[in-house]
Amino acid sequence: MSIRLHDIGKHFGRTQALEPISLDIAEGELVGLLGPSGSGKTTLLRIIAGLESADPAAGARILFGERDVTQLHVRDRRIGFVFQHYALFRHMTVFDNVAFGLTVMPRKSRPSSGEIRSRVHRLLEMVKLEHMAQRYPSQLSGGQQQRVSLARALALRPDVLLLDEPFGALDAKVRQELRRWLRHLHDELNFTSLFVTHDQEEALELSDRVVVMSNGRIEQIDTPDELYRRPVNRFVFEFLGDVNHLEGSVRNGVLTCGDARLAVDLADGSEELLLRPHEVELAEAPTNEAHLPVTVTAISPVGAEVRVELEADWLGEPWLAAISHASYERLGLSRGARLYALPHRWHRFPTECSERKARASEAVS
Repeated sequence: MSIRLHDIGKHFGRTQALEPISLDIAEGELVGLLGPSGSGKTTLLRIIAGLESADPAAGARILFGERDVTQLHVRDRRIGFVFQHYALFRHMTVFDNVAFGLTVMPRKSRPSSGEIRSRVHRLLEMVKLEHMAQRYPSQLSGGQQQRVSLARALALRPDVLLLDEPFGALDAKVRQELRRWLRHLHDELNFTSLFVTHDQEEALELSDRVVVMSNGRIEQIDTPDELYRRPVNRFVFEFLGDVNHLEGSVRNGVLTCGDARLAVDLADGSEELLLRPHEVELAEAPTNEAHLPVTVTAISPVGAEVRVELEADWLGEPWLAAISHASYERLGLSRGARLYALPHRWHRFPTECSERKARASEAVS
């Protein structure tokens, strides 16, 4: 079931929570709504669900396939909704929680008792909890409770599945496991899903496409790879991961900031360059193109790369470098070591994006 939004806006009193938004989600697509607090992502999700009403406006419409649901009550939209805090009935078993939505359907459309049992057992098998059918929520871990919540949402065979920060209350390892599990389940059942998150890694790992939002508007919609490699503006670039800043004055093809120097193919004037940690190499000596002296202040060797925190001689805020374990061993890194940062790529954005960055920072605070 596809989802089409056209000119959906929202005000709370005099505050504009959403600028008029248009968005198309294809059938079977898993789309993430990503943004800082106050960006409007949860408001948009609740409007799609029917839990909030959009501003009345000519042409404002929400379509599920060819069905116009703009004015429909939430109970008539045939959606499944998964909340961050599970919202399970504590006095009911796992089986009864999953079956609840089916048992309270109108008599004419309610499945038979046998069909309900069959459907619930099938769902519990899919979420790998069939052996816990007679347990109560208090006897389950957080990850297991969230799987029950998802099975309950799927029991009604919704046209659309909506998830509001579904893994936000779980620890990092469980979140990662459930992300992989949800992606596998989605591919198996091919339902259309829209989920809200403020976790960049979660959005990029789980989504077919990501909708990046700030201050009630959409900044960019793209695949995770395109979003990370080709951000349309500075806000998207800085929101999707750690960023090093190098600001200075360019003259005759050299950017200078204190004792720092970097050869750049830019016109004379003030410039600010942005660099990802993996775009910074560390060396024991400068080169003709780069003279950026740094001091190692912290090292984190856990993971596929070694993350090195650096104190830049020319800047008050720290830099980060992500280097290979082979480079880490070759350099023999330790706290206090004096090295040179060698950028092998940098990015710059038009100055008009600075106002947008400032507005986004206000939204986060």
